[in-house]
Amino acid sequence: MAGRAVRIGKEAMVTITPAGESSPVVRIHRAALIEDAVHEIVERRLRGRGWKPYITAYTGYGAPGWARVMARVLLARPGMVRKRREKVRGWRSFTTTPVSSALVRIELGGTVTEARTDRSGYLDVIVKGDLDPGWGSAKLSTEGTVPVDAPIRVIDPGVKFGVISDIDDTVMVTTLPRPLLAAWNTFVLDEHARAAVPGMAVLYERLVHANPGTPVVYLSTGAWNVAPTLTRFLSRHLYPAGPILLTDWGPTPDRWFRSGREHKRKSLRRLAAEFPDVRWLLIGDDGQHDQEIYSEFAREHPENVAAVAIRRLSPTQAVLAGAIPGPSETAEVVPSGGKTWFSAPDGAGLWSLLRDTDLVRKPKG
Repeated sequence: MAGRAVRIGKEAMVTITPAGESSPVVRIHRAALIEDAVHEIVERRLRGRGWKPYITAYTGYGAPGWARVMARVLLARPGMVRKRREKVRGWRSFTTTPVSSALVRIELGGTVTEARTDRSGYLDVIVKGDLDPGWGSAKLSTEGTVPVDAPIRVIDPGVKFGVISDIDDTVMVTTLPRPLLAAWNTFVLDEHARAAVPGMAVLYERLVHANPGTPVVYLSTGAWNVAPTLTRFLSRHLYPAGPILLTDWGPTPDRWFRSGREHKRKSLRRLAAEFPDVRWLLIGDDGQHDQEIYSEFAREHPENVAAVAIRRLSPTQAVLAGAIPGPSETAEVVPSGGKTWFSAPDGAGLWSLLRDTDLVRKPKG
């Protein structure tokens, strides 16, 4: 009997083997061990008070025959009705108690798979199941919970073009790199006070309309805790729906803190491996490390990159983000690394450059 591949750490995947067979030994960083001990104590006490698990499902993706399912299992007060909050302060997303090693039942297209959450309550697994291209869902449940649906974006095998977008300062103004402002935006600011970058939602909608079936994947160094907040923000500002690939803050099995840049690198490489025939338009900004990461990916996987579009920050935003201010009122096309780079201060400027390229299908006739 073959083993099952499941995620047991924030960045590690191991194979769970049947009884009697050997399995890999994973060394855990001391900081992670301390974190695990704290989680165990808190979980035990809350369970003693009658708290019960519930599942927060994230948007996954896949293709006919398989899907990547992502979720988290947390504890809630007995009888608590989880109503949608119309106003959510960022810090509330982090005051949660995860359930580690929770057995989750996943039903996808008539196929049932079981997997366990990692040390921080996260579930991130590839499961088999037949779904038609477009939007589908996986049904998730764990001990005594009401099943929840995890949305799945199923990419048609015939699709050859997709969009991968950063979030911070690309679709949402966050000034994230500056520590104090990052803490304010993440833990304090009302989600309705976050501003959308002008014209970016229209740009994405036009790209999707011009290329039917185009998947849009949002890639950020933000924490999974804020996934529901980001999902509501994208929906409220009319961005196309799509998977949001985030990371987990805090200790990992092999280091004190996770690397945001490495998370982006790994996610890009994974998407290239999972969808080898898709050429991605990479969209980011010049306030963090998007240009460096995208350049590296374009060199390593030129067949998977259609072009790169960079939203230039205004001088004020650049200073707040810790970047060097540059010209922000012009749009330009810059060849780099064998790929075309488009640069403009907003979505309208980027569309003015992209609309006449082969990235936008022209109507026949």
